[in-house]
Amino acid sequence: MTEAAGQGSGRKPAMNPAQIWNMSFGFLGIQIGFDLQNGNVSRIFQTLGAEVNELAILWIAAPMTGLIIQPIIGHLSDNTWGRFGRRRPYFLIGALLATLALFIMPNSPTLWVAAGMLWVMDASLNITMEPFRAFVGDNLPDRQRTRGYAMQSFFIGVGAVVAGALPWVMTNWMGLSNVAPAGEVPETVQWAFYIGGAALFAAVCWTVFTTREYSPEQLAGFEAARHEALGIEPVHAASTHRSAAQFQRGGLVWILIGIAFAVLVMVARGEPRPAWVGSVEVSKELYVLAGLIAAFGLIQLIASFLRKSGNDQNGFMEVVNDLFAMPKTMRQLAVVQFFSWFAMFSMWIYGTPGVAEFHFASPDPATRGYQDAADWWSLLGSVRNGIAALAALGFILIAAKMDRCRLHALNLGIGAAGFAAMLLIRDPALLWVPMVAVGIAWASIVSLPYAILAGSVPARKMGIYMGIFNIFIVVPQLIAATLLGFLLTTFFDGAPIYAMAISAVSFALAAIATLFVTDGTTAILERNAKLSEAA
Repeated sequence: MTEAAGQGSGRKPAMNPAQIWNMSFGFLGIQIGFDLQNGNVSRIFQTLGAEVNELAILWIAAPMTGLIIQPIIGHLSDNTWGRFGRRRPYFLIGALLATLALFIMPNSPTLWVAAGMLWVMDASLNITMEPFRAFVGDNLPDRQRTRGYAMQSFFIGVGAVVAGALPWVMTNWMGLSNVAPAGEVPETVQWAFYIGGAALFAAVCWTVFTTREYSPEQLAGFEAARHEALGIEPVHAASTHRSAAQFQRGGLVWILIGIAFAVLVMVARGEPRPAWVGSVEVSKELYVLAGLIAAFGLIQLIASFLRKSGNDQNGFMEVVNDLFAMPKTMRQLAVVQFFSWFAMFSMWIYGTPGVAEFHFASPDPATRGYQDAADWWSLLGSVRNGIAALAALGFILIAAKMDRCRLHALNLGIGAAGFAAMLLIRDPALLWVPMVAVGIAWASIVSLPYAILAGSVPARKMGIYMGIFNIFIVVPQLIAATLLGFLLTTFFDGAPIYAMAISAVSFALAAIATLFVTDGTTAILERNAKLSEAA
């Protein structure tokens, strides 16, 4: 893409298949990093001494990092322009840091070093990933965005296949040991992280050096032409200001709810145990959830103070203001994202211990049976993600003939059935069947919501809104990290496989919520087409 491209017509020009391929290729590396993390971190934690009921809270570093990093990076990349563009510098910096973290993580000497490296790794991956979402919205016209996000989804699937297969390949093809002395990470996992880190950096560099970006002025021109063609008024989120009083009232309410919840947890955990608690084991991790609720209130109080004092022309206020000024479609999709990612995070945390205990009858991480289960689960991840890669290509064709919201709801329903099937199938060799269903849903989650969203937000705020949208990926993960251990202990006697039942219910709720989403761009195009026919 040249800097002068598209200036003549005023409309954003279409990109050819090779350009879309190059633009999306970096996601291959990003997903290798994420899937090595998702598929092996619980294994590393347990190898270093973590108990199953501690896994969720140890994982809290990952979503907490995303909650902080993604809106900041979105804001910064929206307002960055230099020799290397606006998004690509963040791709490169994040990839370099993530590669270093992948090299260090499997050599962690203690559990808390591993937990700290998870924080660093996830921050680095988020620095790289968030601008990639905005990158597609920047470069593609409306009619190609489903194709662009589907291509990202394809590379996400391929990258996850590679990452999921690496430990199994190291064991069965390369002859490395998947068993290590107590407290040490197996060689298979170490080499999988080394190879994955190198692949991540190479893939991101490919996108950085084979693509170009439109300047902010060009994007503004394209957006104006788009609004004129669609017959809609420009959206100016900044013109909708939440008052200082509104921020103050909202902040106080959220803080009081957080404090009340913390007091409730403290009383329920006290001695002697209150009669109304009964036999329920109230987890200390629920204090973290109380803190998150109160923190949202504190953010609003800070915004209130800044607005009152007139110091509201800054990045913090822009993010907070845009959070409360989200377009209708984005608010609807937020509900869908919440339930979708709660389900996926449940699987990532409890997939390995669940399969090891339920299907292999080997809950002890020091046994070969557990390590074989972990390798098999990792390989099943490759099946799931291979299906996702193929499904993503299919969405390019299907989405042209079917409403995107209904297609997404259908895919989530298929995924819910897949999670439920994991509790019905006892033979581990047959677990590929539910993984096919979950793979279809996963391809949909990482493509269709972004394609729907990109047409409903202003181009000049694409980065910040993608960052805010990712809050609704992060928040359910934080809630899962603090609540899942409590749910499993209280209702399922601590059996990790029942996290898959929770995932099935969560996917079903996401599917229902999708049916209430308004795809703004599609609705406008259909309305204009009808008007043209009537004329």
